[in-house]
This record gives sequence, structure tokens and C-alpha cells, in this order.
Amino acid sequence: MTGAPPPIGVIGAGAWGTALAQMLASDGSTVMLWAYEAEVVDAINASHSNPLYLPSANLAPTIRATGDLADLAGCEIVLVVTPAQVLGKVLGGLAALPRDLVLCSKGIDANTGELMNDVARRAAPASMLAVLSGPTFAHEVAAGLPTAVTLACAGGEAQWQRLAPALSRPAFRPYYSDDVTGAEVGGAIKNVLAIACGVVDGLQLGQNARAALIARGFSEMLRFGEALGARAETLTGLCGLGDLVLTCSSTASRNFSFGKALGEGHSAADLLADRRTVAEGAFTAPVLARLAAEHGIAMPIVSAVNDLMNGAEARAVVAGLMARPLKAEQDFAA
Repeated sequence: MTGAPPPIGVIGAGAWGTALAQMLASDGSTVMLWAYEAEVVDAINASHSNPLYLPSANLAPTIRATGDLADLAGCEIVLVVTPAQVLGKVLGGLAALPRDLVLCSKGIDANTGELMNDVARRAAPASMLAVLSGPTFAHEVAAGLPTAVTLACAGGEAQWQRLAPALSRPAFRPYYSDDVTGAEVGGAIKNVLAIACGVVDGLQLGQNARAALIARGFSEMLRFGEALGARAETLTGLCGLGDLVLTCSSTASRNFSFGKALGEGHSAADLLADRRTVAEGAFTAPVLARLAAEHGIAMPIVSAVNDLMNGAEARAVVAGLMARPLKAEQDFAA
């Protein structure tokens, strides 16, 4: 006889972390969910709900919340779902044991310019890393609606064989990749582009403008990703184009709704000060614009979003994009 498998750990009980915990617990599996806020820990354990971040979800009783990272010491698989800018700090508090760390945070470290797998590799060198990314709204995953994602494994097929059975569920289907860079680039850049699409919506510029922005933004994603060694086929898949289309099309996206508010005349500083949930694209845009300049990669939409973060007026930024020199559509040099 064998004992029950160890629980899967989830670090971060925001909307996405809570939704992933609920998805994993949907078949009766035990999930250890770490939350930063004591009130979130108490609510999950007492009432099987997270009213602060995911009020629509009735959580499984096999989810146990904790505020102590030491409680995840026995978890052989840990999903990391913290805001991107604190990922390294949080992982520094996790016991340095060999395990599979599945990175679910989408962003670029604002101080170092590193992707999340680089940050995690320094903070948790004993762990094997993977990246989970794709077109996902938290409330739909928590409700058990069909979802497909990319699971990019730095450890190749051997790691995939460990993780895929543990993470897949009837309504949650991962697809294998070994292109960790591509999975991360797609997730980070789509957040910035979603802000731009939200601005278009807030300015009431119409569906034509949004479709053009998505197409041109995807070209920027490809240029940047390939410069960093990502594969084009990864970025045309779930974690790139798929995630981009979803995030650029609905106010259920935090980044899209943030951009919509910018287009309606609110300042970036006021919006960031007033938000409990994180619009990661607001932190990614400045560092992404800097990296693009350093690598000589033309990313005018990303640059425009960065201008908005620095206080530029939304309508003037859009006018600047429309006034750029005319050129062939496939002229990737600019």
C-alpha cells in the first residue's frame, strides 16, 4: 500500500493563484495555498472562499491556506503565482529543496530586466523550473470551464512526464513545450499590449483600431522574442497569440481595464495607487521599452505604453503612432 501523494503547493492567493488551487483541488486533491494576507488565509480555511480576490468561487474543502512558507516544505510541485516584481523575494523564503517550480507569473523584473525563470533560478537553484502560460481568465478556470495552456519545461520531456499528469484536469489541458523563453516572453508582452488595446477602447476608437493594434503588437512580440532566442511557433501558440487575443478583448483582463481607464482620462499614477490587484503590464512596459532599445528592436506600441506610464496624454500618444512613417507591413526593422 502507498500513502496519499504529497499536496501540490501554490504560492500566491490572488485571483489566479486561487483559481489554480481550485482547479487542482477539483478532483479531491489536497492543495496547500500560501497567501500573503492573514485575512485571506482565514477566509479560505473558515468559509472556503476568497472574497478579497475571487469572490465568485466556492472553493474545495481540500484547499488548505497558510501564511507560512514552511508549510510547503513537503510539496514536490509548487506553482508560483506571486506578482512578478516580488517573485524572487518570496522564493527566497521557501526551503531550498529539490522540487518542480511551475512559474505562473507573467512579467519582467523591473530592476534587472530578467525573465521570471532567471529570477527563480537565482532564488531557488535546487529546483527544476517550468512555465505555465496561456489564455486564461481566473474566474473561468475556477468555474471549471474548458482551458488550454502551454506548459514549458526547462527539464524537457522527463519533467513533462512528471508534471502533466499532476496538473491536467478534465477541463484544464496543458500542451508541452521546452521553449521556456518563448512562453515567458509571450505572457509578459501581451500584458503591455492589452493596456494599449484598453486605451483604444477607452478612447472609443473602434474595433478596426483594436484589430490593427493586436496584429502590429504581435509583430513586436515576435521581434522581441526571436531576439531573445524564443521560437516563433511558441509565440504563435497558446502562450503568445492565444493569450494576446484573450487579454486584448475583455475588461475581465486587469491590463485591458487599466488601459481603458487611461483612455478615459485617468492618470497611471492614480490608477496604480488605487488598485489592490496588479496590472503587470504597467510594470513591464518601462523595462521592456528599455530592453528593446538596448537590443535595437523596434517596438513602437510598447514605447507608446511606456509614454503613458510616464504621464503622456492618451489621445496624443495614439496620434503619434498613426503619424509614423508609411512603410511595408513586413518591414520588421521599424
